[in-house]
Amino acid sequence: MTRLRLCLFLLFCLLLPGLAAAQMLLPGQSSEEEREGLEIGTSTSEIAISSDFRGADLTIFGALTNTDNLLLAVGQYDVVVVLEGPRESATVRRKERVFGIWINTESMTFEGVPHSYSMSSSRSLDDVVTPLALDDQGIGIDHIPLTPVGFVGDGSTLGEFRTAFRRLQQAGGLYERDPTGVRFVSSNLFKATLRLPANIPNGVHTVRAYLFKSGVFVTQRSVPLRVIKTGIEQTITDAAHERPVPYGLFAVLLAVVTGWGASIVFRKD
Repeated sequence: MTRLRLCLFLLFCLLLPGLAAAQMLLPGQSSEEEREGLEIGTSTSEIAISSDFRGADLTIFGALTNTDNLLLAVGQYDVVVVLEGPRESATVRRKERVFGIWINTESMTFEGVPHSYSMSSSRSLDDVVTPLALDDQGIGIDHIPLTPVGFVGDGSTLGEFRTAFRRLQQAGGLYERDPTGVRFVSSNLFKATLRLPANIPNGVHTVRAYLFKSGVFVTQRSVPLRVIKTGIEQTITDAAHERPVPYGLFAVLLAVVTGWGASIVFRKD
């Protein structure tokens, strides 16, 4: 009997810390299962690109769950919404003038970078979270991981090539940001707008939404977005990829016929 009491006493000692922690939750303090959540949806799941496509706006709707009403009232919740294009390797080349001729002298390839990147946030990222946390999550144009492929020497030019890549993507309209593109339409409902450039690439894109509370990352959600060509553009693309030999022969024939026709039309008598 004494041995049984001893076993029960030891079992009680093992369970006591967990029971005490469960009973000592303060008012307003949530458990892991009750922490804040995030749900999102998009105005469309597919973008069709035709010959007259000049870009478009994508609307994202979202809702926060299990939020603290006091923190909501004082604006301690922030949302960042991102549209990432298909990831692929990208090469940046440096041109220099050699004997009067501009030639490529150096290059660097970055692996797995998004072809396009559009971001909106409830306020400036610098006011939402620290740069270190943005690096950890890879949020923002300046914090997208750019990992070089192969040997890069002493790495002295790595920062220069990274800066050049971001500058070229922004100049081409493929990387964009709007620090006020996310608006709360009610206490826990928000709406965001992302700009899709005219030269947005085909493929499956990803819409991501990040939730921060008092500058601390809480959770994220993502949904896919398909971008496809339609009409004659899609027909030509399919022919080039699925039947390359007939497509190449037809292109050569078309060029010959066009050149011959132009020579007839503009022939000087």
